[in-house]
Amino acid sequence: MTPEIVTVFAILAATIVLFVSDRIRLDVVAVLAVLALALTGLVTPQQAVAGFGATVVVLIGGLFVVGEGLFRTGVAFRVGDWLVDTAGTGEVRLLVLLMAVVAGLSAVMSSTGAVAIFIPVALRLAVKAGLAPGRLMMPLSLASLIGGMLTLIGTPPNLVVATQLQRAGYEPFGFFDFTGPGLVVLTLGLAYMLTVGRRLLPGRGTANPDRGSRRTLAALAEQYGIAGKLVRLRLTTGSSLVGQTVAEAALRTRHGITVLGFEAPGRLGDGAAPALAQSRFRAGQVLYAVHSADDAAGLAAIAGALGLEPLPLEGRDHRVMARDIGLADVLLTPESGLIGKTLKDTRFRHRHGLGVLAVKHKGRVVPGNFATRRLRFGDALLVGGGWKEIAALREARHDFLVLRLPEELDEIAEAPEKAPHALVITLLMLGLITFEVVPTVMAVLGAAVAMVLSGAVSGAGVYRAVNWQSLVLIAGMLPMATALESTGAMDLIVTGLVDSLGAVGPTALLAGLVVLTSVFSQVISNTATTVLVAPMAIGAAETLGVSPYPLLMGVAIAASTAFSTPVASPVNTLVLGPGAYRFNDFLKVGVPLQVLVILLAILIVPLFFPF
Repeated sequence: MTPEIVTVFAILAATIVLFVSDRIRLDVVAVLAVLALALTGLVTPQQAVAGFGATVVVLIGGLFVVGEGLFRTGVAFRVGDWLVDTAGTGEVRLLVLLMAVVAGLSAVMSSTGAVAIFIPVALRLAVKAGLAPGRLMMPLSLASLIGGMLTLIGTPPNLVVATQLQRAGYEPFGFFDFTGPGLVVLTLGLAYMLTVGRRLLPGRGTANPDRGSRRTLAALAEQYGIAGKLVRLRLTTGSSLVGQTVAEAALRTRHGITVLGFEAPGRLGDGAAPALAQSRFRAGQVLYAVHSADDAAGLAAIAGALGLEPLPLEGRDHRVMARDIGLADVLLTPESGLIGKTLKDTRFRHRHGLGVLAVKHKGRVVPGNFATRRLRFGDALLVGGGWKEIAALREARHDFLVLRLPEELDEIAEAPEKAPHALVITLLMLGLITFEVVPTVMAVLGAAVAMVLSGAVSGAGVYRAVNWQSLVLIAGMLPMATALESTGAMDLIVTGLVDSLGAVGPTALLAGLVVLTSVFSQVISNTATTVLVAPMAIGAAETLGVSPYPLLMGVAIAASTAFSTPVASPVNTLVLGPGAYRFNDFLKVGVPLQVLVILLAILIVPLFFPF
């Protein structure tokens, strides 16, 4: 091996180790890899940044915007509402409908987005059927991953293999070229989950009338362990809080008290005003608040020190408060900017106008003063404040996913009047791609621009919709493929594959590539894996003198088999908490399905794409 090949292999190995360790963000690792390749002279500066203008990067960015249009106008939510009304209460019927609908949605939008939409739906379905949430959450994530196999735009690996074919001078895969093999895999997935998989699913969590449904303030409080902690307090004339703003008082950090709002008796009868960061305390005000004191004596001591007078809290007071103030249950996303920061650092009330009342991690309530604890992915927050502010949480989908809203607030789309526009734009985009009227990237970009011009997506919403980490990851890994090719490392790998498996036949080579891609997709990004393996597959096909299409299709299918660990894909991580899963649950359910899909891909891909 030449020094250049040794160097590129060393950089590749270090990149994979950093991916697996999860100590550094994936996009940062990709940028570090680009820098290493450029500084060692393995790629030119132009080649190092070429990935950021690659067709696949622009294409995926546009799809994020189109998906945001479907989400923001309520089109996707209407599908969920139909499912709730149609599914009934039988577990088998629930699984079939849920998996089929989620797979269909994942075929035209990101798997993460589809799962984000359907987690609240699945929770409500579990309640309706009297099932533990864990019976539906994992099928939800698996269906979204398989659904990505159905179309060209279903998942980034599909776009990557199509782009790599085009770069190598071949005709790229068409929109529906993935549909045949994908439907066979989906059929296998459904059959597996209805037989073996269903028996392996855990039955953890409670399927009580509150879980997963839209609930009352009292029910949400009980779920987060703060039942009985809601109090009414009157500010006395001599209170040290008089004249201070809610932000200045910092009652949560200093005294374990979170103010939700103030009684406002003059607003069309009894009502309440939400407590915003700039709200100022006045003598005689009556507060609604949540405390963390161990008992009544502890609360009395804190209230006395602050000049607050505890008042009775009756059922009527709950109803009065609920007219203007509510709660919401939110889950931090993998890309959330809150991760690694304390609530104080995030200035949560300043940014969102809401107070954080309790925190859960992996289904367990975080004890003590969580205000100084650093937030982690998987944390669920119980937030409280005005209904307007709670409704606005949906605009912050980059940071967290709204799991449950109280029954007092109807689920509303932010721009429901634009739903017909979003639907027509999406259908036109799919038509242009299907009939190859214009290049795929032009159809997607046109649809993204149309979403903005029609008002389905706001100008600012475009930048929130795009998962920049994913785009940087793809753009950063493309130069790695360039370096592997230019140094001869790719030829070395291809020669090894051909020498060891090619002599047996192209089917053995397909099997080797499928297994390699599937295994790597459990521990590093499936997109990054595809970017690296796809050129190897093309090179191996050319060396053997066979068609590259079956090898590339096998790689694309294998890249979506991230079934076996909760960290293999963001969709698995998203369902971890709501499903009350453990790491081994994914192994028990995911590994058999992964093996079955690998074997199926090896058998069926040559039938659709002969060598």
